[in-house]
Amino acid sequence: MSVRFDTAVDAPAPSRSRIAPWALVSAAMFAVAWGGNEFTPLLVMYRLDHGFSPVVVDAFLFAYVLGIVPALLLGGPLSDRLGRRPVMLPAPVIAAAGSLVLAFGADSALLLVVGRILSGIALGLGMAVGGSWLKELSVPPWDTAAGPGAGARRAAMSLTAGFAIGAGTAGVLAQWAPWPSGLAYALHITITIGAGIALVAAPESRPATPVGERARLIDDLKIPAASHRRFWLVIAPVAPWVFGAASCAYAVMPALMADHSGGRPIAFSALLCVVALGCGFAIQALGRRIDTPRSARAVIVALSFLVVGMALGAVAAGRLTVPLAVLAAAVLGCGYGMALVSGLQEIQRIARPDDLAGLTAVFYSLTYIGFAIPAILALVVENWPAVGYPVMFLFGAAVAAASLVLVIGNSRAHLPETGSDRGNPDR
Repeated sequence: MSVRFDTAVDAPAPSRSRIAPWALVSAAMFAVAWGGNEFTPLLVMYRLDHGFSPVVVDAFLFAYVLGIVPALLLGGPLSDRLGRRPVMLPAPVIAAAGSLVLAFGADSALLLVVGRILSGIALGLGMAVGGSWLKELSVPPWDTAAGPGAGARRAAMSLTAGFAIGAGTAGVLAQWAPWPSGLAYALHITITIGAGIALVAAPESRPATPVGERARLIDDLKIPAASHRRFWLVIAPVAPWVFGAASCAYAVMPALMADHSGGRPIAFSALLCVVALGCGFAIQALGRRIDTPRSARAVIVALSFLVVGMALGAVAAGRLTVPLAVLAAAVLGCGYGMALVSGLQEIQRIARPDDLAGLTAVFYSLTYIGFAIPAILALVVENWPAVGYPVMFLFGAAVAAASLVLVIGNSRAHLPETGSDRGNPDR
């Protein structure tokens, strides 16, 4: 990537608006996250009311990764090159378009996939570009009161709040309100338009690189910090568990509980989403106290939750009782929340200024591998019914335990001690 370091001296004067600049970006991230997860509690509805098979429904869940990953990998580096505003401003518009397609595509697999991909593109831009923009607006001169790590926590909490509230609202509306396949999407369009208008007022934190100083785009897509040893030994082992844990809690578990949820499968699916993401949001608020730059303590805590959560998932999948399902979702949600915020904080410590958006994009791309888990498990059960979900949850607990051992062994290794060490792959 081209090397260019912006300083506070070069930054424009901070806005005098009563709304903190970072909050404007946070609102847009919240809105695109809402759109990314409002679909999840409706998986049961698409299976029961619209005739799609479990494997196809789980494929719908994974489809938006086809939009997320390119948006992450291209959006982050492009925003380093062109500035945050021009790359992030289209995200709310794309999110609204995705919801519009989904609202009228309940009986069409093609339209559902297209809508999910559009939602994924918006979310990918929100995560990589919005997260970097919010982080930069959480330090002087834009925010003189924020402490270390505030940007990572605000980004993680904005996304998690959007995921949780969007899922909870969609499930309630689909279960009890008219137009169950479209009303939630119409509400999201309204919210997203408001957030998009507010985003226009957010100040640019990283001006575009002058045309004459730009490297080739292919060079901008290179992310040297991705070869940092700490990235592969500490961050990469926990990244797929971010949405691996979440998808087990609010996609796999609701499907298993569809016939054991008191006749309200969509509402129960929404409940598990809210429980998992609510616990994830709550524990992120404690991330500042758990995280330390001297070790991978926060990542270790995340993986510990995940080992316990997957074990509880095995028990819940075998017993199929409401209390056990809720408990498993809560613990897995804590694992999701800590994995997300601890990974972002580690990323922001090792990234160079020119690598921040790109490395954040790589991290998020790895996290979304976890959304393949429900489809993989559904395929295994369809082809080898004797294996069963309890066994697969126990296998997941074993993999999480192996990841935990790897991170513990490298907890204090390759730490970036000074600003000049950031992004140095030899550390």
